[in-house]
Amino acid sequence: MYSHGSESLINQAREIQEPELQRFHSRLVKLLQGKELGHEAVDSLQRLHIILSATKYTRTLPPELQGSLQSLLASPAEQFQVLSSAVLRETLPLSGQEGNYTQENFIQLNNHAAALVLSQAGSRADLSSLCAQLLRSLESRQSDGPAASLTHTLPILNTVLTHSPDCLTEDHVTLMSKKLVDWLRYASITQGGGAPSGGFFTGTRSRQPVPIAELDGTVSGDFFTVLCVGQSFTEDQWMNVYSFSMLRHWLITYRSVSNGNTTADTDDRSEVDGSVVSMVSATSSSSRLLPPKERLREKAFQYCQRLIEQSDRSERAAAKLCCCLVEAVCILDSVCGEDAALVFRAFPCIKALFGRLSSDLSFARVLLPIAQFYLNHGEMAAVDCESVWNLVFGRFPAELFDHQFLAHEFLRFIRLNLESLQLRVPQYSRSFPNLLKFLAWNSPAVVDDFVDLLPSLVTAGTAVELLHTLLDLPCLSATLVLQVRSTCLPISEPGGRGLLSLDAFRSQSFRGLFLFLLRGEAGSGDTIDRLSTLHEMLTETADWPRVVQCAQTVPVLLHIFFNTVIAIADQKLLAHLVQVMLERSSLLLNIPKYNKEIHRVFSRHLLLLCKLHPSLVVDQSHELLEFAGATANVYSKEEIYTHVVWVLGEYLSGSCDSRCSVMLITSCFETLEAVLFEITSSAPPPGADCPVPRVVTSLMSALAKLASRSHDLIPRVSLFLSKLRTVTRGGPVAWCSDEEDLVAIVTRGEELWSLLKAPGVAQSVLTPPQPVTTPQWHGDTNVAMPLQLRALTNLTHSQ
Repeated sequence: MYSHGSESLINQAREIQEPELQRFHSRLVKLLQGKELGHEAVDSLQRLHIILSATKYTRTLPPELQGSLQSLLASPAEQFQVLSSAVLRETLPLSGQEGNYTQENFIQLNNHAAALVLSQAGSRADLSSLCAQLLRSLESRQSDGPAASLTHTLPILNTVLTHSPDCLTEDHVTLMSKKLVDWLRYASITQGGGAPSGGFFTGTRSRQPVPIAELDGTVSGDFFTVLCVGQSFTEDQWMNVYSFSMLRHWLITYRSVSNGNTTADTDDRSEVDGSVVSMVSATSSSSRLLPPKERLREKAFQYCQRLIEQSDRSERAAAKLCCCLVEAVCILDSVCGEDAALVFRAFPCIKALFGRLSSDLSFARVLLPIAQFYLNHGEMAAVDCESVWNLVFGRFPAELFDHQFLAHEFLRFIRLNLESLQLRVPQYSRSFPNLLKFLAWNSPAVVDDFVDLLPSLVTAGTAVELLHTLLDLPCLSATLVLQVRSTCLPISEPGGRGLLSLDAFRSQSFRGLFLFLLRGEAGSGDTIDRLSTLHEMLTETADWPRVVQCAQTVPVLLHIFFNTVIAIADQKLLAHLVQVMLERSSLLLNIPKYNKEIHRVFSRHLLLLCKLHPSLVVDQSHELLEFAGATANVYSKEEIYTHVVWVLGEYLSGSCDSRCSVMLITSCFETLEAVLFEITSSAPPPGADCPVPRVVTSLMSALAKLASRSHDLIPRVSLFLSKLRTVTRGGPVAWCSDEEDLVAIVTRGEELWSLLKAPGVAQSVLTPPQPVTTPQWHGDTNVAMPLQLRALTNLTHSQ
């Protein structure tokens, strides 16, 4: 929303009348024709910009004013360059000037004028014309006119190629490749200024050229690069810097241009005024005979190799070195991708660079492109990549999890190379304890990455440990916070106030628990025995923002995990996962709403697993019955408890698994019967709420289903249901505080009781054969079965 003052100015700009606007234009033209431009000119230009931008219609300025504004683009004051460029971008070009790009347009080109020229290219044809003119302007020599605009030409040309790479032709590629070779390889090796030769006469003619230096201060004996040092630089040296900055993009862009021209470049040597050929690394005659694109590739290769060699001279400017080395390694990777013969020439240099930087993670940004190079070309060169992957998937996430930019770069590297990493890097699938540290530390920023990456981490060998790790993510988040704090907070004094969790983290007694969470690789065990102890020590971290944010991402990742594991797991693994769900339902960090969300995810996927593999219920019958027989679960885990009871009643049947015996059905019946009797005959424990109606009705339905498969059990169910009806007639009961809930429970009980009076009907309804269960006729209100059930209930109901 705009402020009141801003809205007033915008309304005034929109309501200005044409006569007043014309008078304002005339005054502004006279003002801009003055010798000196002051605050009044600035205010007037700002007002004109507001007038033009406040409406949705694009206006055309008078030719005289348009010309004055174009002249301002070359003003020595950047403020006027900015204002004139902003105003002209809001206007239509004069009639006949659309796409009229001439040499004069580019003589005084600067950043703001370049932005204007690009904004007025209204079509693909305009972009193509602009690209052609920009490339022609690169051919100008100093004798043809001023060439100060070259440093601005390359950036706008790079922008044009980004938006419309198909505007390039083969001739454009040839010309640009030649120019890049000139600037990259043949820039001056003397500084832009000179040193006086001494004596009385020290005019400009007597100033001696000063050679450029290396990072360590020694005189450079090779060609100029971005890592050369000097007090000032010549224009071709600046073009060298610009060329290197756009080289990688250019190498990628020109691949899309058809190779229509394959003639060799017979130019003996590119000519750029003031450039010198290095005596140490002169270009070979064979290189000169290469076609332009291949020659550029060779020069780019030599340039990057020299950069890597230069970087070994000094590590004082680490930030500058990182940027240059990242670009150099990426360019080497690109040119090796085009010409496989270069791989064997590049690897010694890349291996030496990795050996030098691997011990210093301040160069972590360089290590990722190096890893990319090994991934792309290591197999061809038959080199050992294990040390690279141990570093990338080991120390990198373990020590740099709190660097947000590096985390983004690292996860992007994995996403772009996911298929190759899965096939060729065994360390990848075992590194999830380390990778998840990025998620535990900064969940909102990287959760989208892990939504894509998690399926690739799920394997038959790691699924169980990965499930435990996902459930312990909030604990890992808290542990990482404690690890960071332990390095900067003092150890609390005896009797003083401090974080108990931090003291526990520093204690040798509990060190093993935290070290397990901080492990870097899978395989040391699925989980730990003292999880409840760990959760107790981390109780005070449950409301830390970082921990809460991490906990909110776990349910999403669990859904992805289970959806993936169903497709790859065998019966044995799925049975193990069911057991883990039951065990971990009571072993979670106590974060508000976290436990209920996890129980909801467990419930949903327990149903899906049992529906796809009904024999899981028999396989895990002992664990399921143990869980269902614990009355405490009725009050603390009603969501998952209800679903456990449902799968027992639904799938514990001979039709689902021939191993299901009458003895197993009876054992299950007795377990559920005891729980149902206990919760309906007494008040809930102190501090607990009444059991939810769905739990009670699920228990009653499960008992009825089991009794329909073993008719000896029907009298016991019928007796309980009749007593339930009798007890509830006496008024409110202690185990249900809501009258409507009680009515619903009693109604369900009467329906089941009436159904069990006809055992044959009960079995066909409660345990129907497969053709009937899909769809479930007894639950479909559009068919007659529910009506028949209600009629049967009324007929058998004793009045």
